Amino acid sequence: MLTFVENCFSPRTAAFFDLDKTVIAKSSTLTFSKSFYQGGLINRRAVLRTAYTQFVFLAGGADHDQMERMREYLSALCKGWNVQQVKDLVAETLHDLIDPIIYDEAATLIEEHHTAGRDVVIVSTSGAEVVEPIGELLGADRVVATRMVVGDDGCFTGEIEYYAYGPTKAEAIKALAESEGYDLSRCYAYSDSATDVPMLESVGYPHAVNPDRALRREAILREWPILVFDRPVRLKQRLPAFSLPPRPALVAAAALGAAAVTAGLVWYVNRRRAASPSPSA
Repeated sequence: MLTFVENCFSPRTAAFFDLDKTVIAKSSTLTFSKSFYQGGLINRRAVLRTAYTQFVFLAGGADHDQMERMREYLSALCKGWNVQQVKDLVAETLHDLIDPIIYDEAATLIEEHHTAGRDVVIVSTSGAEVVEPIGELLGADRVVATRMVVGDDGCFTGEIEYYAYGPTKAEAIKALAESEGYDLSRCYAYSDSATDVPMLESVGYPHAVNPDRALRREAILREWPILVFDRPVRLKQRLPAFSLPPRPALVAAAALGAAAVTAGLVWYVNRRRAASPSPSA
């Protein structure tokens, strides 16, 4: 599917993946609502509202106004949550909730990009406490995600430090390109939403995955490839040749400054390279 393999003389490149409805079949944050309910973080009414929000998200995608309302709702909802408890609940239910909804096609693409010598970066609007473990499960090298402010008591204040959404995703990618030496003209990006057009147009090889109507129109107009992912499958059920090693995710901790987004490196792993060519697109 991919066109060439990087070699040691080429500039570094990466593949940037939106998460929800691009790599996994649902909203990553909303998927954990039952776990948060069982852990005492939310009540039954919040569970029902979250289920409805998930339905709207899956049925027609979420436009800018819907995403803003979702941001405000989730910010208010998580105010006062103990961060360590959230991390523990996510860790306990990650494989049961997320593994079954990973798109087979996305997992294949991630493996092919790694084989071609590219870093894989998950760029998601969902919170870092959810996205980072998913990135690790997928074998991603870096993660850019929304970050909430944590108070001295170890709980969320309800304020957002960095919102990985729309243009700020593109800013984070550009910041990563500067810090990691990526040649964006040779990088790839994948998303389902028109709100990610800034991210898609910042790379040389943008792809629309399960696009909403607005992104489909944009992709047709710009002649971007349109991909359909529709086979969620557990990673263990994939081909025996495919395996995701227990490599930690490299997390790009993107933070909004007064005029720019900066990305900091948290974990480091070796890049994978292969001598054999990748399948052609």
